[in-house]
Amino acid sequence: MEELFDTYSEEGEPTGLVAREVVHRLGLWHRASNVFLFRPDGRLVVQRRHESKDVCPGAWDLSVAEHLRSGESFTDGATRGLREELGVSGVSLEPAGEVIQTRLEIPERNIKDYEFQCSFKGVSDAELKLQPIEVAEVQLFELDDLRLEMLNNPESFTPWFRSRAKDIGLFD
Repeated sequence: MEELFDTYSEEGEPTGLVAREVVHRLGLWHRASNVFLFRPDGRLVVQRRHESKDVCPGAWDLSVAEHLRSGESFTDGATRGLREELGVSGVSLEPAGEVIQTRLEIPERNIKDYEFQCSFKGVSDAELKLQPIEVAEVQLFELDDLRLEMLNNPESFTPWFRSRAKDIGLFD
């Protein structure tokens, strides 16, 4: 089944429903939710994207990074992403920072990923049940260790993970 995204002007005005591959090829603005999922002991769940992903395959990423379905709110997309990608439900999510606009261009793959992103934080000790077509593995990081790893090997992490971590003051 073809995945369709609501698209927007750069100013955030709706412009229509467009297929995912067209959205990423033409650089049409669309929406996504990100989740920083913590364990009760403070460690952050970090996922490694599956090698089959078209954008940043094999890179370490936020706990959840989810494109929104048509008509879906940022909160609903984040909740769905937790359930689909990590098998976790019932997490109380709080916004982390403002909605931002971000652009990721990968010319060699003909990808222009232009997103309005909203990030959330949540805490859960639920067992993780990974969606194998999306998530290759997860790792639990102490924030100090994650900060050092991101400084030493920034290319191992998705650009939006690095930028959102900075935007929300994850390491402050």
